[in-house]
Amino acid sequence: MGKLFFGFVVAIASLALVDSLICNKCSVSVFGFCLNSSNETCTGNDTVCYTGKANFPSISSFNGFTNQGCRVNDASCNKTTSATLLGVTYNTTISCCSSDRCNPVTLSGAPTTKMTFTAAITGAVLASFLGSML
Repeated sequence: MGKLFFGFVVAIASLALVDSLICNKCSVSVFGFCLNSSNETCTGNDTVCYTGKANFPSISSFNGFTNQGCRVNDASCNKTTSATLLGVTYNTTISCCSSDRCNPVTLSGAPTTKMTFTAAITGAVLASFLGSML
């Protein structure tokens, strides 16, 4: 009897795990680089994976901020809204999808190049400063 009950519990748990949606998670992404990428298992029947992007149209060279993860499928999915913060207008776009890891974490080459250039300049200035101290 105990083995039958245990088998039943394992079967139900397996079905529950099969229905779980797995999304890429990134709490904050700046310059196209995710600061803490991981996976997230969504709970609930009406959840989807999402990617939220906030950008500032007046600052064309800045890609904005991105976050990703699980959310309840609601009316804000697949829409863009505009708002103002301290007199600066920004747009927020939320894209939703419903298959495993359908919200890929993307890295842009240009911001990475900018960060590498900044690191190189910082290293050169630091080396020059330390060299003048010796």
